[in-house]
Amino acid sequence: MTSRDIAAVPPTTGTTDTALELTVGGMTCSSCAARIEKKLNRLDGVSATVNYVTETAAVRYDPAIIGPQNLIATVEATGYTARLPQPPAGDTTPAAGQPDDDDDAHGSGSLRQRLLISAVLTLPVLVLAMVPAAQFDNWQWLSLTLASPVVVWGGWPFHRAAFTNLRHRAATMDTLISMGTLAAFGWSLYALFFGDAGMPGMRMHFDLTASAGDGASAIYLEVASAVVVFLLAGRYLEARAKRSSGAALRALLDLGAKDVTVLRGGVEARIPVDRLQPGDTFLVRPGEKIATDGVVVEGSSAIDESLLTGESVPVEVSSGDPVTGATVNAGGRLIVRATRVGADTRLAQIGRLVLDAQSGKAPVQRLADRVSTVFVPMVLVLSVVTLLATLATGEGGVRAFTAAVAVLIIACPCALGLATPTALLVGTGRGAQLGLLIKGPDVLESTRRVDTIVLDKTGTVTSGRMSLHAVHAATDVDPDEVLLLAGALEAASEHPIAAAIAAAATEKFGTLPPIGEFRNTTGLGVTGTVTLGDVSHAVSVGRAALLADWGLRPDAELQAAKDTAEAAGRTAVLVGWDGQVRGVLVVADTVKPTSAAAVAQLRGLGLRPVLLTGDNLAAAIAVAATVGITEADVIAEVLPEQKVDAVNNLQHQGKVVAMVGDGVNDAAALAAADLGLSLGTGTDAAIEASDITLVRGDLTAAADAIRLSRRTLRTIKGNLFWAFAYNIVLIPVAALGLLSPLIAGAAMAFSSVFVVTNSLRLRRFHPADLHPAKRL
Repeated sequence: MTSRDIAAVPPTTGTTDTALELTVGGMTCSSCAARIEKKLNRLDGVSATVNYVTETAAVRYDPAIIGPQNLIATVEATGYTARLPQPPAGDTTPAAGQPDDDDDAHGSGSLRQRLLISAVLTLPVLVLAMVPAAQFDNWQWLSLTLASPVVVWGGWPFHRAAFTNLRHRAATMDTLISMGTLAAFGWSLYALFFGDAGMPGMRMHFDLTASAGDGASAIYLEVASAVVVFLLAGRYLEARAKRSSGAALRALLDLGAKDVTVLRGGVEARIPVDRLQPGDTFLVRPGEKIATDGVVVEGSSAIDESLLTGESVPVEVSSGDPVTGATVNAGGRLIVRATRVGADTRLAQIGRLVLDAQSGKAPVQRLADRVSTVFVPMVLVLSVVTLLATLATGEGGVRAFTAAVAVLIIACPCALGLATPTALLVGTGRGAQLGLLIKGPDVLESTRRVDTIVLDKTGTVTSGRMSLHAVHAATDVDPDEVLLLAGALEAASEHPIAAAIAAAATEKFGTLPPIGEFRNTTGLGVTGTVTLGDVSHAVSVGRAALLADWGLRPDAELQAAKDTAEAAGRTAVLVGWDGQVRGVLVVADTVKPTSAAAVAQLRGLGLRPVLLTGDNLAAAIAVAATVGITEADVIAEVLPEQKVDAVNNLQHQGKVVAMVGDGVNDAAALAAADLGLSLGTGTDAAIEASDITLVRGDLTAAADAIRLSRRTLRTIKGNLFWAFAYNIVLIPVAALGLLSPLIAGAAMAFSSVFVVTNSLRLRRFHPADLHPAKRL
């Protein structure tokens, strides 16, 4: 099979529920997403998953009980905004799950402006507070003048979100930020207007730990303003990184052509692609994108499918071949008849599959969301405890206050909420670019545990098509003459073996000689006359029994060639003419050229490959030897329903089994396996039953998919380790008064940026065959 037979990913069926994706605005951390999700799931007939990174709510609801407006009202009543999906409106429409900066108060454009102005105002405040030599008389009043707009206007997104949450009796990371910065600012105002800090000649020094001294003479303007700047910088970089993390999927969804040249009544007309209908005939010139899925009616060309499948080699197509929308016509002029348009195209279905995967939540992410929900109230309590405990030890009000503020700021659980969804977003998006469609976050954990991989033979390890393997000719007979006469006769038959022989003859000789008196004997072969030059030959091609009926028997040499081929699991076809067997043609299902390399890659991932087939044992062993699978790992001569038993038997032996297949008879085994991988060149049934779809139709893609899944899972775990370790280590440090609130703000902002940028490293993932040095 070729990679042009990209199978469609079928939409979800079999449920009366309606699926809807809402765009949610106003979320600032994963605890916001958890609150919205909890509120939606309390509604009758509703099942919802809210993703903070993609800013979407994937909702399934019973339309007999509730409607979309009720869902939107519930989100708004929780303190956030929601809207229905917007129809495409050109290139400027934001992709699904991505914020529109004009509508989102936390968009990167607004944040950038707020950040730049706040940073310019804060720099002198920092210099004055940290460099005693720069402190002139009444310098503190200049600091107040500069810091006030930073705290109030620069920090407004945090204050507004905190106030909104307060109205709904909830607390999020914005609550911690707002309380921390306003507390530092309020203390400074008290010290300036009612204490000694406003006196001319006041001097102060900067301390990396909680400050000591008289509270009435200490100001924290540099803390209040710098923390706002640090957090604005972190949120701006986070917003930019979130958009980058979804770039792969947006690129995939934007691949489609925007308009198309249709042929109606013999007249060419340029129309928007969304007006194209199934059955329309359209023109594709060299260099143009194919507008939609269809079948070639006229012309031949090479199609570049690399943007959809990751396969760099163009695929040759001609009349009758299927083509996929969004691929590029790299060669000649084509006329194509549309078969699928709009949401039914393979590109749209692949996009839906990836979006579903990104909207899902792995168990570890759900745990992180639950932790984030209870974490903020715990931090508020811990901050109060820190304040009271420090005062109780006699350390003084200033040290107690700075320690309490440092706890508020350092404990914000931003990194915890970003750890899983950002890695999942980047990993699945990169997979889509390479033709590796991971159906959901639970799949990632399965790839880590798998130790055995079962490979279906026909269509997976092999091409699934018969081809000529060898030509053996009798003494003093030209092998080319054997192939020419047999090919001419077999060209009139529709049998797969006959097609393989005819194709080999046509490829070698071009035009085949004419035939006459053709006769097909079902199950045995064909006979007829073939005119070669001025001579006609009575030719028989087929099984030994057919030729024996005509009194033709092979000599010892040809019989040995026939026996050797059959012992290797191949099919031997006898060719005789003019009263004598003249040759033996050996036909076999060809092993895909990449299968041996794929098996080696799978072994390199610690997997034991097992070949599973309904073919005879000799043929299976021969194929296994070709690709590097031992005879002990061959399971042959099994019926389709027995493939499930074979998978179950391995599981009963304690193996964690992955299965790779492409046919209808593989669907049950794919579903039974711990991890199912279907080739995109296979059937819809196999794709629906699998966990990962390999659009390329190449077995090396199975190794790439497992490597990418494992790397994504490893990135998630690394992110979570950093997020948890950061809070576990630094909260006690802050509570003990060993951390300045200024440093706490910088560290908190850095943790979020680190998690997102660590996830973005997945964009550099490449297939192993392109970069063999990159291994897990």
